[in-house]
Amino acid sequence: MPYISSPEFRHDGTERIGVLLVNSGTPLSLKTRDVRRFLRGLLSDPRVVELPRALWLPILYGLILPSRPYLSARKYARIWTAAGSPMIALSNALRTELTGVLAQRMLAPFSLELGMLYSEPSIAGALARLRNSGAQKVLVVPLFPQYCGASTGAVYDQVNAELRRWRWLPELRFIAEYHDHPGYIEALRASVVQHWHTHGRTEQLLVSFHGIPERYFHRGDPYFCKCQKTARLLAEELMLRDEQWSVSFQSRFGAARWLTPYTADVVAALPGRGIDEVTVVCPGFAIDCLETLEEIAIENGERFHAAGGRRFLYVPALNNRPEHARALADLIAQHCQGWTQFERGLFAAGAARDASA
Repeated sequence: MPYISSPEFRHDGTERIGVLLVNSGTPLSLKTRDVRRFLRGLLSDPRVVELPRALWLPILYGLILPSRPYLSARKYARIWTAAGSPMIALSNALRTELTGVLAQRMLAPFSLELGMLYSEPSIAGALARLRNSGAQKVLVVPLFPQYCGASTGAVYDQVNAELRRWRWLPELRFIAEYHDHPGYIEALRASVVQHWHTHGRTEQLLVSFHGIPERYFHRGDPYFCKCQKTARLLAEELMLRDEQWSVSFQSRFGAARWLTPYTADVVAALPGRGIDEVTVVCPGFAIDCLETLEEIAIENGERFHAAGGRRFLYVPALNNRPEHARALADLIAQHCQGWTQFERGLFAAGAARDASA
């Protein structure tokens, strides 16, 4: 296998740190072929669908890819903006915000790139840009707070697959998860409080996470437990009583049993329990996307109202909120220990709470 040539080494050069943010990706346009290309990459990943390839690929190529892209494109059309995919625009905004925070704190040259698992900008391209910038140490930051093999594991696979082609390998570190990081929990708390301050508080908070097949959990995937802990910590920070919040799982795909309870079922049942107003927050999504903006904010909002609900609020993902960038900067600072020094200490959750109060 031919190896990729390395940049010219300079003995007097200053070592540069590369930071790679990774998310799942999005279709590049609303054209059916672009949606099909995205879905093909996503659904052909063995991390996402753990079935024998001889069984799954005929189903994927014979049944799903001929029909589903058209239906998905119609859903994407409901959230598409003049700037294109919300995920790309918001991810770039987060990158800009985080670059500014790191520039103030990191006492070493650094480069920050964005890569997507199943669309452009690709992980391979982002790693190449870090290499060409002179980064000899690379920290990979999957934007999946709760570890899951189907998401974080896929990042490991793609990064390592690309680096297998390199002649000169960088020193490499991964952030596997940050589901209980104080800065992340504080950023979630602040986002909910601010939303309630603007739109009015509801009597119920539903914490919805992306689902996975239940068999993944029984085979050892810790995702379910990580989600539960994030939700509990958020509820504690919001000082909610047990009856004021609950956890559910969304985005079920296929006929297999997934993690329960299903968000759609919970939302439809709330009015029957006498709860006619609800706030939904999705802590597993760092950036707003189809699953939050269309499935939750639109589809489940309609489902709630159809069942007799009166008020349905969706709290946007953390996106490029300053608290989000500071929390990620804290994570980067922790995981870059020994590589460089940072000008300021870790993000103080108490100070942030006072500032946002």
